[in-house]
Amino acid sequence: QVQLVESGGGLVQAGGSLRLSCVASGSNLRNNVMGWYRQVPGKERELVARIVSVGITDYEDSVRDRFTISRDNAKNTVYLQMNSLKPEDTAVYYCVVVRDGVPRSLWYWGQGTQVTVSS
Repeated sequence: QVQLVESGGGLVQAGGSLRLSCVASGSNLRNNVMGWYRQVPGKERELVARIVSVGITDYEDSVRDRFTISRDNAKNTVYLQMNSLKPEDTAVYYCVVVRDGVPRSLWYWGQGTQVTVSS
């Protein structure tokens, strides 16, 4: 069983930066896609960024030029550097480990960390 622990969320003013971290335990995940989703009340959880391996990444359009996802396979850790934050980035951010061939609801999810951007 994989457990994910996120950290780094908080309150920041618009234009500021935050760095989210997610440490995975319980398995070697170097061959798994890892990523970050976010969710606001009343809306579906949406993909923010994902990383297949070092250098192969994918971003949601609104964060593409502001956020950077990275991973350290030796530490089973994925990061999300968020710069030039906007109030619309306010959400609960979830770390995820993708399991191929398994419904999204059965992927490995973290508990979520709140990011609040004030205007």
